[in-house]
Amino acid sequence: MPELPEVETIRQQLEHGRPGRPSILDKQIHSGEVLWSGVLTAPSPREFTSRIPGQRVHSVGRRGKHLLIHLSEDTLIMHLRMSGDVFVEQGDQPLRKHDRLLIHFTDGARLAFNNVRKFGRVQLTSQPGAVLAHLGPEPLDEDFSPRDFFDILQKHNRQIKYLLLDQKSIAGLGNIYTDEALHLAGIHPRTKSDSLSFKQTEALLSSIRKVLRAGIKNQGTSIDWMYRGGDYQQYLLVYGQEGQNCPQCGTIVKRIKLGQRSTYFCPSCQPQPGR
Repeated sequence: MPELPEVETIRQQLEHGRPGRPSILDKQIHSGEVLWSGVLTAPSPREFTSRIPGQRVHSVGRRGKHLLIHLSEDTLIMHLRMSGDVFVEQGDQPLRKHDRLLIHFTDGARLAFNNVRKFGRVQLTSQPGAVLAHLGPEPLDEDFSPRDFFDILQKHNRQIKYLLLDQKSIAGLGNIYTDEALHLAGIHPRTKSDSLSFKQTEALLSSIRKVLRAGIKNQGTSIDWMYRGGDYQQYLLVYGQEGQNCPQCGTIVKRIKLGQRSTYFCPSCQPQPGR
């Protein structure tokens, strides 16, 4: 958390604004303030605070789970990771306990990067493409075809859950939407990626897009204190539903551990390969 739908929701809110939180588009930066130096991947806090004043926000984008704030000369890349959040507010508001970096605008507003667990990172760069070159394709990009996806799956002999979580293979998926997509496609999370047929690959890509779009429509999933404001938790079919009946077939949803991650699936809808 947050995953693609949560980051996309934040992107839309920064771009279009929402009640009490104005859009940051076209705002000019007065100054930057680094409250914890570890939040910056690059450059140094001194260079950051000297380089950012005077730049103006041109657009707000997203790449995978990364939030991109495109400025006059540079781009701010924000990776929220486990507990990051971004707030737009008036500059005279009291600081929150876990605010790590502030952007002050000339109109008196400010953007605050808040990060409880200190995992999130911010980078100021003039070459965002190079920084994010390691990321795989965007699953919602219509130019990303089932054939492209099939080629990726066939190159690896990995459990499909692991491959979908690998941001170098496909960008933006995390634990929640991976479990939901695999369930919708009827694929067991331990299935080897190169064993999937082209028809299964088409179904999986369609399922990924369906759950991501539903997540965005519902402003993400709020399941704990790390992300608030979404409603998609009301529609989860297997994630977090251990011991509950599968909505599709009535079988009890199970939870297993793959690596260090809890993974939820329906044994009936998603039969294990070879059984």
